[in-house]
Amino acid sequence: MFSNSSKYALTAVIHLASQTDEAHKKMVKDLSLYTDIPKAYLAKLLQQLSKHQVISATKGPKGGYYLTEENRKLPVYRIIEVIDGTHRLESCVLGLEDCNAENPCPLHDLVNPSKAILLNTLKHMSIEELAGKLNKNDGFSIPGT
Repeated sequence: MFSNSSKYALTAVIHLASQTDEAHKKMVKDLSLYTDIPKAYLAKLLQQLSKHQVISATKGPKGGYYLTEENRKLPVYRIIEVIDGTHRLESCVLGLEDCNAENPCPLHDLVNPSKAILLNTLKHMSIEELAGKLNKNDGFSIPGT
């Protein structure tokens, strides 16, 4: 359901949410080491997220990536929207163009209720909330957090 790019972006943003603020930024090379995401790939994802104001960045010797309070309040859905667009999450799981309630694919009725719950959660859960859930260590961990 999520592309590798979205998975990497989610991992990086969650790490930034739990480890950074304006006074404590992370450089790409450090974030790459902590998250085990290839440096060049991560740099492109972070540039994209920064360009769309999902994360913040400053240039220079004391520069790096970080999250502001405003960034932290954004819905998790925004990360996926910036990286992959919405089509992947909201389209037919079998990739059929004509799949809808009136003309459902074989999996439509099985998958759509769960997909609707996931989309609702992603649209209403903030980055800060997601990072908080993972920081509680409820059996999940993100490399480097």
